[in-house]
Amino acid sequence: MESGPLDSAIAAADRALRAVFAPARSARPAPGADLKAETLSDGERRTSAALMRVNHTGELAAQALYHGQALLARSSGARELLLESARSESDHLAWCEERLRELHAHPSLLNPLWYAGSFAIGALAALAGDRASLGFVAETERQVERHLDGHLDVLPAGDGRSRAILETMRGEEIAHGVSATRAGGVPLPGPVRALMRHTARVMTSTARWI
Repeated sequence: MESGPLDSAIAAADRALRAVFAPARSARPAPGADLKAETLSDGERRTSAALMRVNHTGELAAQALYHGQALLARSSGARELLLESARSESDHLAWCEERLRELHAHPSLLNPLWYAGSFAIGALAALAGDRASLGFVAETERQVERHLDGHLDVLPAGDGRSRAILETMRGEEIAHGVSATRAGGVPLPGPVRALMRHTARVMTSTARWI
């Protein structure tokens, strides 16, 4: 039986509460879990923790984007693709959360705000139609790929566990973007892409410290 608007809204609220307030859970073991624990200096640990805090926030925001888009998706195919991507981001979130604990660090204190804002952006993207919404996914993942490349460049050389997580995430983010494009996603206008970059920059620069 097809769910109605109320059912969809309740499911969206449940996903939001689980994403923001429940401990993240992964269906897969974290990449690099079998690597020997590294000995990092205090400075290296702080650097790794700041980067992983940003990535944790990014994964939470990605879930929120896809949840918002899925809520207002017009076709069941687009909705399922968005929710499948969100489930993969949930694994990424759990890996980052676990790594933060290992680094004796905490997630961003502003995560509820990042989730709410990203959910709203995702819902707005969905109002433009499924093809534009899927194009939004593809552009988001391209920007995430560049973001992860930058983090891999500055991650302490001895932090093999964090590197394994980020490299796996990078490959899967690329796959999400390819899937969205193949499903009919269209390129976004330049001003929209620029606004997305600016918004992400504000979030990541803040999450690094708070």
